[in-house]
Amino acid sequence: MGRELGAAPLRGAFADPLGSVATVIAVVAILALVAVLVLLARERAQGRRAKALLVHARELRHRYDALQSVTREGVLVQSLGGRVLDLSDRAAAILGVDAAASVGRAITDLPVVVVNEQGLAMNPAAVLGHRTGSARAGYSVDSELVGVLRPGTNATQARMVQVATQLVPAGDGDAPAVLTTLVDVTGRHEVEAALSRSETQFRVAMENAPIGMALVDPQWCVVEANAALAELLGTSVEALRGYPMSELSAAEDREAERREVRRLLDGELHRFSLEKRYQRADGHLVWVALDAALVRTPDGSPDHFVVQVRDSTESRLQAEMLTHRAMHDPLTGLANRTLLQEVLQSVLEQPGVVERVAVLACDLDGFKEINDRYGHATGDELLVHVAGVLRAATARRGTVARLGGDEFVVVVQDVDGPKAVFEVAAAVHAALREPVRVGRRRLTVCASVGIALAEPETVRGGAPALLAAADAAMYRAKAAGRARTEVYDASMALPTGGLAHELADAFARGEVLAHYQPIVDLADGRVVGYEALARWQHPTLGLLLPGAFLPHVQEAGLAVPLGQLVATQVVEFLARTQDQSRWCSVNVSADQLGDGEFATTLLQEISRHRVAAGRLVVELTESSLVASGTRIRHELTQLSAAGVPILLDDFGTGVSPLSYLRELPVAGVKLDMSFTSGIPDDPTAGKVARALGALARELSMVTIAEGIEHEEQALYLHRSGWRYGQGWLYGGAQPGDPLR
Repeated sequence: MGRELGAAPLRGAFADPLGSVATVIAVVAILALVAVLVLLARERAQGRRAKALLVHARELRHRYDALQSVTREGVLVQSLGGRVLDLSDRAAAILGVDAAASVGRAITDLPVVVVNEQGLAMNPAAVLGHRTGSARAGYSVDSELVGVLRPGTNATQARMVQVATQLVPAGDGDAPAVLTTLVDVTGRHEVEAALSRSETQFRVAMENAPIGMALVDPQWCVVEANAALAELLGTSVEALRGYPMSELSAAEDREAERREVRRLLDGELHRFSLEKRYQRADGHLVWVALDAALVRTPDGSPDHFVVQVRDSTESRLQAEMLTHRAMHDPLTGLANRTLLQEVLQSVLEQPGVVERVAVLACDLDGFKEINDRYGHATGDELLVHVAGVLRAATARRGTVARLGGDEFVVVVQDVDGPKAVFEVAAAVHAALREPVRVGRRRLTVCASVGIALAEPETVRGGAPALLAAADAAMYRAKAAGRARTEVYDASMALPTGGLAHELADAFARGEVLAHYQPIVDLADGRVVGYEALARWQHPTLGLLLPGAFLPHVQEAGLAVPLGQLVATQVVEFLARTQDQSRWCSVNVSADQLGDGEFATTLLQEISRHRVAAGRLVVELTESSLVASGTRIRHELTQLSAAGVPILLDDFGTGVSPLSYLRELPVAGVKLDMSFTSGIPDDPTAGKVARALGALARELSMVTIAEGIEHEEQALYLHRSGWRYGQGWLYGGAQPGDPLR
């Protein structure tokens, strides 16, 4: 019974074996299905991830291509073995190869030629590929500048390329790759080379410049200087660096310099020029011409100054010498007429002039005889001696001047002017009583002296009136016996209306006459013509030169009648002359030409006396043409068309002479005697005379030099191209008929 109970379960368990198998199969099937579903899901997920990665890769490639299209850098990717893995279009263009055809090829197989900066060939693999010692991923190699030659080009046409390489981990699968960047810097390199050349050229030019140069910071301190500036200042270039420019200046010149620098910094000026003084290291002052320009940054801020410093000491001294010569008599060193008139006019404008000022006119008696007998050299020595006498007699109480020839003037300024001027006159007479030793000769000369006190009547007329008064007194002294002093008073002149009446009567009485000074051919000294000069044979004052009465003629309005009178005398004079080849010139003023009747009257006289028009020459002074109008030009054109030659007098001293030569019908020029008097001692006067002569000859004009006093001047002027000459060497103006 017990065995039966134990066996029953076993029988129950195996009672339905097919059901158990089915169950197992079902479970396995379910598990397989789940596994399949899981695998399918995993595959779908992997597919989606692969698709996403592909899309991302495409996006990265697009971004890479877009980046390469706009970047200046070309990219070359290589394996460590030198095989091209990737090549951007920019890199292909720089190297001059085809990008698609280059991928997969060895770098050494590409048709690329690389040279260094000296033009020597280099191994492309060594430049573009992997380099020994750079196996560690991420290791960067310093960039290198090389030249890349494209097919058919030479070394001078190489493109300059900046090359840099770097190892990239897992760039070639699992292995690192070499990433090479290429940047075409040809343009930048050319600019840098040009800048370098410019900087080198500027530095060489600055270092070797013959004038001082410096670069100065906005605080006006020296940054760099050249040797010429250091030499000018008596120091070294090293000592100048960092030194304030303003402290180089003389103390009294610093403010003007600071003012100009401030104007540059404020934008009021772009550059400035200043003549000033610098103090050398040894304490001496030098005159310099300072030129400064401000260089600004692109945003307009001051960056630095470029300064040039030229030594102007010598040129300034020469200018001062020329100014002195223009205002002083070259023989005696005394003031000339121009300076005298300026000084006198300035003095007369000061208060209290009546008590403090007087004018003394001095003319030597018998000087012409000495000059004619012993020669001009002796006469010059005598004039120099008289100049010394006048200086000593004046004793720093005024200004001594030589007006020309043997005529001197002293403007006396003293607390007691009348007393001082008489003391000066007495001292002159006393000194001239002593014979003068000239060479082996002892000569005696005396002087006629005229004094004009600064009285209200004479002061109102200004400097010309006071000088004319002194002249009138001097001529009275000559007429009264010479070697004496006369003081101007009302009996020596009339009021303006009376003077005009006296001059008009003088014309009617024949007291105003033309005197004639010879003009010669400088080649042989032959007289070819004369210049007519007006003289007034005054019944009481004696023979008056133009300086004594022409100012009164102008004031009286008699300039036109005087000119017509002299011109008429000259025409009659030419009609009487036997030598028909000689000519005579007459001075004509702007007033006479502007009158409208002068040219007509002159041509009528020429026609009436049957004188060839070419024998009468009209001389014009440049100063008379400054304000010339159309009427004056019409008169000149009328005279020229009728055959009357026109000469430009005082050539070289007036204004706009070139415009006169171009615009007026001028046939010739007359060199002003101020240039002649400077020959041969004044080189500048000689150069000017030679240049003016060349200009006149170039324009096919007649050339006459006046004021010739000795043979050396005549010879120099003739060699310089001047054809004719006149002056004391050939004789002064004489009355009568010297041409007959």
